[in-house]
Amino acid sequence: MKLSQRIQEIKPSPTLAITMKANAMKAAGRDVIGFGAGEPDFDTPLYIKKAAIRAIEEGFTKYTPVAGIDELKDAIIDKLFRDQGLEYGRSEVCVSCGAKHTLYNLAQVLFEEGDEVIVPAPYWVSYIDIVKLAGATPVVIPTQEEKGFRISPDDLQAAINEKTRGIIINSPSNPTGCVYTEEELKRLAEALADCDIIVISDEIYEKIIYDGMKFASIASVHAAMKEKTVIVNGVSKAYAMTGWRIGYAAGPEWIISAVTKLQSQNTSNPTSIAQKAALAALTGDQGEVEKMVEEFQRRRDIICEALNEVPGFRCTKPKGAFYVFPNVEGVFGRSFKGRVIKDSSDLASYLLDEVGVAVVPGADFGDDRFLRFSYATSVDLIEKGIARVKQALS
Repeated sequence: MKLSQRIQEIKPSPTLAITMKANAMKAAGRDVIGFGAGEPDFDTPLYIKKAAIRAIEEGFTKYTPVAGIDELKDAIIDKLFRDQGLEYGRSEVCVSCGAKHTLYNLAQVLFEEGDEVIVPAPYWVSYIDIVKLAGATPVVIPTQEEKGFRISPDDLQAAINEKTRGIIINSPSNPTGCVYTEEELKRLAEALADCDIIVISDEIYEKIIYDGMKFASIASVHAAMKEKTVIVNGVSKAYAMTGWRIGYAAGPEWIISAVTKLQSQNTSNPTSIAQKAALAALTGDQGEVEKMVEEFQRRRDIICEALNEVPGFRCTKPKGAFYVFPNVEGVFGRSFKGRVIKDSSDLASYLLDEVGVAVVPGADFGDDRFLRFSYATSVDLIEKGIARVKQALS
């Protein structure tokens, strides 16, 4: 008796593992401040919760079509046209159980053994394992802090070969918060226009963007790209609906029909009640989202300033999402209370054990020189947490 080779080749989600460890320490009586989870601390807006309650009261608790109810698909179609000028039909949209489920489904239908998938680093922790679970090989392209963690057309072209089947682009980015401009995406699109490569555009943080920047999707910046791109999005981050588990894909019908077929055999439909809540989120007043983004920007400014005062840390200000990704190389090689800090994992372990601050090592995102802090928590906890970091490293 043995486990499959595929499951032995992947690791548990490190962000969830850090959160679970921090929660266990709290349950044991430790005072822990968590900067690990990528989860807004705001409550789901009331009008969205009321829509779910109505769905329950009206008996909307049965199976739905595998790819989601038509009303929700139409709301997604309207949103993509309104925000990005992109036109889709119902057969080009599939609603799934969160954006992670959507990404997994896409990898399963698009990639197989012998294929390569380009993943710029730093990357969201699950991309690598999702690609591996499809039997494909992730090809990691490092980016530079001084260049805003953006991949260049030259970097992209150098990585493409006859085995390349896809690339994952995440803007705004988890973990760096980098946001590609329309012009930058155009240049990437020009490098991809003549290639037989599918772009998976992870846009889950699309609404969380700062400093007057305008969001752009690679699907809309070049005439050839809409038919070569699958947009991945959802309601988890923008509407504080992480537990509702609603994500979606929009793209060419031949891909979406395959995703729907796969989904019919793994989860069937996403939760009926959550679909009604997501419908309310997308069609309701967007003022609640704007308020959350304003608060996230305030927190970003506070945490960046505080982290830049920590000896050995250097923190650039992100343009989107709700993470900072400070460079912590200046701490490596130093010894604190008998513990030598050799890398980001050592530092993250030390901070959690010594002062009860939970962060995620940069190694899990493909760059060991950094730590990731989520500022989806209160200003009070941000200030207390970074003060503890200073204390631990003073």
